[in-house]
Amino acid sequence: MRYSSDSSSRSLSPNLADNSVVCLMAPTASGKTALAYELYDTGRYELISVDSALIYRDMNIGTAKPTTAELARYPHHLVDVIDPMQSYSVAEFVSDVARLIDSCHENGKIPLLVGGTMMYYMALLDGLSPVPDSDDSVRVRVEQWRQEEGISELYDYLGEVDPISYQRLNATDTQRITRAIEVYLQTDIPISEWQHKPKQALAHNPNQQWHALAVMPDRPWLHERIAQRLDIMWNEGLVTEVVSLLEQYPLTPNLPSMRCVGYRQVLEYLVHTNHPIFEQPHLDKAQFNDAFGEPEELANQNMKQNIAFQSQAQSSMLNSQAEALACYQMQNKALYATRQLAKRQYTWLRKLTQLPIINTDSTGDDKNNKIVIPSFTTMAQAGEYLR
Repeated sequence: MRYSSDSSSRSLSPNLADNSVVCLMAPTASGKTALAYELYDTGRYELISVDSALIYRDMNIGTAKPTTAELARYPHHLVDVIDPMQSYSVAEFVSDVARLIDSCHENGKIPLLVGGTMMYYMALLDGLSPVPDSDDSVRVRVEQWRQEEGISELYDYLGEVDPISYQRLNATDTQRITRAIEVYLQTDIPISEWQHKPKQALAHNPNQQWHALAVMPDRPWLHERIAQRLDIMWNEGLVTEVVSLLEQYPLTPNLPSMRCVGYRQVLEYLVHTNHPIFEQPHLDKAQFNDAFGEPEELANQNMKQNIAFQSQAQSSMLNSQAEALACYQMQNKALYATRQLAKRQYTWLRKLTQLPIINTDSTGDDKNNKIVIPSFTTMAQAGEYLR
């Protein structure tokens, strides 16, 4: 199977076959959803979300999730499928997409995969190593081990059983270290060995024609869009949403849902302002303090030390000023983190558009079908390609 990246094709409108699969790949805040709605209105497409944050129920504002009314008018597969306490692996995503693609084609529709989780797209287009999913009981054992002994103990153990992964991973990469140990304990095979086994990808299906559109807008334009989106999130009540999540679920800071950009920065803000939500009995306050540092009601330590000597009115004023400063810092951190996310998405997109020939038939010849990967700088160009 050959991948082709052809920016000159942006002016062409392909005659999409009934067995087509379309991926609309672009960084955050670039306008993917609006174009997806337009394409859905043509009657040719069904929408499949490719977003690792939209899978969570009750996480709406910080994920820029379509509203209830929008989802009713423009149904999305793989939105609101799990609770924030649960995990959803890349392998599960690929399995779900395989089923949904077949369902769309049976309905006479073209599946339109839209979102910004580039790791998901890479799994679809380049394939996954056959690493098994972690058994729940093993996951619980490893998490208990981490809580009791610390991630450094797990990292040292990884060095003994999987030196290759040990050298590759950062000592503080909790998610990947625990995942590597889970795989080893479950299979007695290092995850690095699993990762070198041949890949298989949905896009290698010779009975399907894949079009993976990579939209990479100008950075200054995108940065402005990101700032505007974050302003909307703050105004719509992202902080209140996170407090509500903490009230509803026994969350921990290391859950995948709580590592989402925006939510992570709000959690840090709540910890540093010593929000009373962490006094809830179903939350482990110590875990949040370990993740973000001890609460600091005042950003300026000198102000904090002098509060006791001020009048009640002065003390209240200083606390208000410090909380306002903490809020400002939270918003700046969220803006920076979102821009960094977009930067990583650009890197992934460039990698995706340069995928090599990766699959041949038994004779060694290239298979006839291609995965077409045209690149664009605007959503309007991508829309012209697909209409």
